[in-house]
Amino acid sequence: MTFSIVARCPRTGQYGVGVATYSPNVGRSCPVVVANRGAASMQAVVNPALNAMAAEMMGKGISAKKIIAELLECDPRPDSRQILMVDVYGQAHAVTGSFNPTYAGHHVGAGYACGGNVLASEAVVAAMAASYEATADLALSERLVRSLEAARDAGGQPEGQTSAALLVYGQRPFSLVDLRVELDDEPIGELRRIWDWYQPMLPYFDTYLENSLRGTLKRWWEWRQEHVPGWVAKHLRSPAKGSS
Repeated sequence: MTFSIVARCPRTGQYGVGVATYSPNVGRSCPVVVANRGAASMQAVVNPALNAMAAEMMGKGISAKKIIAELLECDPRPDSRQILMVDVYGQAHAVTGSFNPTYAGHHVGAGYACGGNVLASEAVVAAMAASYEATADLALSERLVRSLEAARDAGGQPEGQTSAALLVYGQRPFSLVDLRVELDDEPIGELRRIWDWYQPMLPYFDTYLENSLRGTLKRWWEWRQEHVPGWVAKHLRSPAKGSS
């Protein structure tokens, strides 16, 4: 009961996944991203062992098509899976097992794939694809969130959504964006609220390690007050010396 989009940004080399579902904690089970190598959403009936295998093969530079074929070959229930993937070459591939409840399907485009299962209609997938293709000038994270919003607005899932997640890696071996809404009546709207707050902070978190090693790291709220016009820290106690 999930819909998602996986993509590689050709301008920045970033890889990311945007996903929402009726079940809680989707950010823990579906997205798989390997920096500079690939991204995938492993959904429908999730097999955690396949997630680990997919990450390992992506890290070796194997194509998305071959990775998915090998995953399904060793899977005892391949008809229960839905896998969307984009690889190190920027090529996307997807499969939707025959046991996925209707409507279930996917769309593969240039550098991205989107799809879902237990959807209101085929229009949900079409809306995700149309949104992504219409926003090529935007940052990858923003494009992924907009695609989820488009899917929701096109009908989403008849049961509604309960959780959502956004996972994006840049050139570093750790995530650039890792935002999760684990349990909410409108998780995509909540993901949008969190992303809009987090987006201006990207330069701060991207240089967090270097600044901490240099001893030049500012507290996040101090940095935000300096760099985000109109933002004023509220309800913040003065932290103890040495705390973060």
